[in-house]
Amino acid sequence: MEMIRKEYLNTKVLVKVSVLGAIAFLLMLFEFPLWFAPSFLEFDFSDVPSLIGSFALGPFAGVMVQLVKNLLNLAIQGTDTAAVGELANFVVGSIFAFTSGLFYHKKKTFKNAVIGMVLGILAMTASMSIINYYILIPLYAKLFGWPIDKIVALGTAVNKFIVDFKTLILFAVVPFNLVKGILVTLVTTILYKRVSPILHK
Repeated sequence: MEMIRKEYLNTKVLVKVSVLGAIAFLLMLFEFPLWFAPSFLEFDFSDVPSLIGSFALGPFAGVMVQLVKNLLNLAIQGTDTAAVGELANFVVGSIFAFTSGLFYHKKKTFKNAVIGMVLGILAMTASMSIINYYILIPLYAKLFGWPIDKIVALGTAVNKFIVDFKTLILFAVVPFNLVKGILVTLVTTILYKRVSPILHK
């Protein structure tokens, strides 16, 4: 707890987290669907600032960036998913950023950063598959009074391999998170060395 208070609750870190969160929110506005996934799974690059924050400031900072991003989105954009979408975005981004940053901070090398992001992708993909199957999609369906089959149909409309709830997870949620993780990792790898000196000041 002392480490968290010392490293994450000082003014400089909070300002940096807030700026990264605001940038992440702006990137979140430029979202688009991937060809194999239903429209409620939309891709954006808003996890890049969170990963950068996780590497530069520590894994908890990456989670805080995700929190700021989603709170800003709720406050400014509102929600059309009863906040389920924002909750999902926060959870998936936090798992990715925290896992990646935690491994990197054990020994700060480029190799460990790459390994950390690969582990982050795998953790994100596995956990979100389980969470979507057992919690998020059933919760969304219950809140809006939709049968699960109606949500599955959204996937079937764009992906012929989706025929039931399990294949929705297997052929939409899993590849979506893998593609998202890979693209975000590539962009973070390109940008980190250029922006990290600013965050380390």
